[in-house]
Amino acid sequence: MGLISKVFGGAAATTALGNAATAVAEVFVPNATKTMEASQAAYRAALDEHGAEFQHIRPGFFDRFVNGLNRMPRPMLALGTLSLFIYAMVDPAGFSERMIGLNYVPEPLWWLLGAIVSFYFGAREAHYFRTKPVPGAPATASAGAEENAALIELGARQAAS
Repeated sequence: MGLISKVFGGAAATTALGNAATAVAEVFVPNATKTMEASQAAYRAALDEHGAEFQHIRPGFFDRFVNGLNRMPRPMLALGTLSLFIYAMVDPAGFSERMIGLNYVPEPLWWLLGAIVSFYFGAREAHYFRTKPVPGAPATASAGAEENAALIELGARQAAS
């Protein structure tokens, strides 16, 4: 240690020589740590930019109209079924004629109607099933970070910069 310091001219000169050697080596082989940090910074910047796009959503007329249409099928089916019972009590002969008319609808058309209704309600149920939080599961993907000291340190560094 003392010999190297005497040959190169002190601790500061040895540090400068080591930094110069590192810089020359990085010309030929990129620094893996700096590459990962730059990649993470680029990913974070892209994610922040994408998130900023959806931060303040103000639905327009068309969005509100479509949301209203999406809420209509269930009440319409329920009210329609109840109205059929009322119609059967008010005008039994007319109701019978309409039901006889429904008997002439071909069977593949009934299958198609059943598939459409099943897929509509199945898709809604699947959507709510996918977005419902599971009891006992962490709320976010990074919820396990409190156990990992390295992740805590990385989060502190990112918050500081």
